[in-house]
Amino acid sequence: MNQTYSNIEVIVVDKKSNDRTVALAKDFDARVYVVDASERCKQMNFGVEQARGEFVYIVGSDFALEPTVVEEAVESCIVDRYDALCIHNTSDPDISFWSRVRKLERDCYMDDDLNVGARFFWTRVFKAVCGFDERLVAAEDYDLHNRLLRYGFEIGRIESREIHFGEPRNLLEIAKKHYYYGKTLRKFLYLNRVRGIRQISPIRPAFLRNLREFFRNPLLTFGFVVYQCVRYSSAGLGFLLAEIKG
Repeated sequence: MNQTYSNIEVIVVDKKSNDRTVALAKDFDARVYVVDASERCKQMNFGVEQARGEFVYIVGSDFALEPTVVEEAVESCIVDRYDALCIHNTSDPDISFWSRVRKLERDCYMDDDLNVGARFFWTRVFKAVCGFDERLVAAEDYDLHNRLLRYGFEIGRIESREIHFGEPRNLLEIAKKHYYYGKTLRKFLYLNRVRGIRQISPIRPAFLRNLREFFRNPLLTFGFVVYQCVRYSSAGLGFLLAEIKG
C-alpha cells in the first residue's frame, strides 16, 4: 500500500494458517488463495500462475518493503534491460540480539554475487526457468538464481531494500530451523553441485571483504561465531540423520 509505484496487484497464497492473515489481506483488497501445500515453493509458484502483470515480485510473509522498491525495480528492468533483480534484504535489528547478529551477516551480502537470490522477475523469465523447484525446502532461492544464470539471463540490483523481521529470538529457534533445513539439503546439493557447495559453505568471501565491520562490532562478532556454530552443527546433524535414514 505504501509503494510509490501504484499499478500493483497483491496476491496472497495462504497455507491454511490459523491466524488473521486471510481476513487482513482481504481488508486490503488483495487477491487471496488458500491452498494445500507441503512447502512454500508450491505456494509461490501458484501465486505467479495467478498473476496478470508483466512482472512478478516474490515477497516472503516476514518482509517489509521500502516504499520505492517496486518503482525502482520496474524502471531497472525496462531501462537497463535486466531479466531479474536482486533486492538486498537486511534484518530488523530491534527484534533481538540475534537479529543484530543477522543484520551484520546479511549486510555482508549487499554487493555479493554468490550468496544472493533474485526476487523480482519479468513473468516470462520466471516461467522460462519453471519457477521454484517444488522438491526443495531450503536454498530454493539459490537454486532458482543458479538456473537463471545457466539460462543466460541478466540479473541486476537495485538500491531499495527489504527488511526482514521474522528474526530468531534465541538459539533454540536457530537450531530448530537449521536442523529442519539440513534434513532437506541433499536434493539442492545434487542439483547445484559446485556452486551450491560454495553457497552453503560457512567460509564465504563476503565475510572477508567486510572484515572491518566485524572488527568494529566485537560483541556482534562473538555472537556471529556462536550463531554460525549452532547453525551449521544443527544443519549438519539434520543432514546426517536424513542420510542415515536414507
